Amino acid sequence: MNSPPLNNTRPPLQLLSIVLPARDEEGCIVSTVEHLHLELRLQNIPHEIIVVDDGSTDSTWPKLTDLSQKISNLRPVQNLGQHGFGRAITYGLDQASGDAMVIMMADESDDCRDVVRYWRLLNEGWDAVFGSRFVKGGGVIDYPWLKLRINRLANFFIRLLFNIKLNDTTNAFKAYRKTVIDGCRPILSPHFNLTVELPLKTIVRGFTWTVVPITWRNRRTGVPKLKITEMGSRYLFICAYVWLEKYFSRGDYRSSGS
Repeated sequence: MNSPPLNNTRPPLQLLSIVLPARDEEGCIVSTVEHLHLELRLQNIPHEIIVVDDGSTDSTWPKLTDLSQKISNLRPVQNLGQHGFGRAITYGLDQASGDAMVIMMADESDDCRDVVRYWRLLNEGWDAVFGSRFVKGGGVIDYPWLKLRINRLANFFIRLLFNIKLNDTTNAFKAYRKTVIDGCRPILSPHFNLTVELPLKTIVRGFTWTVVPITWRNRRTGVPKLKITEMGSRYLFICAYVWLEKYFSRGDYRSSGS
């Protein structure tokens, strides 16, 4: 976390884009979108919900198209190119119209009330807001023990490598101003390693950021898409890439103010 923005004179943000990648989420996608839309509408937050269908073979897409007839803020899109968690998110970010963006899971593991907190903190002047499940006030519910241990080891490694206090870098649920997303391009990660690429680039490239406690709940329907055995080298690659940028790019990619 760096110094808080002082004398924030930025105009209020105009539109929040929430990007949710979805693959075979027929059991929860409707309730995820409905709960999110209701919470944001009750809080009078201008928003669009972009759900990226990433090659679903179940009824996810028909359910999304039907729901879009009832919720005008919903923009379902299909990633018809190569599939992958990172590719789906990048595609959704490319479609987004907002000047603020939240990346969120489609399986109801993330709390939509935290999206409201993200929006308010961005409006205070922060460039990015990172949720952490492992700070005071945060928590996890039904986290598989093996994945939890691997998660804590991976995040400890990232903290040491980059000398940062953020202890939940691998969590996808984060918020960014559009200027940050643009400043993190080109986005390289085709898979779940995108969850570390965006926050690490945000930090290394000099954008302001803060951390808030969040609660995560394990999915109650469907099958997890993250395969730990497939991701180790991919996480390591993106960490090495950003680490090399931090220490050898001479600041060529750093933000000059946003």
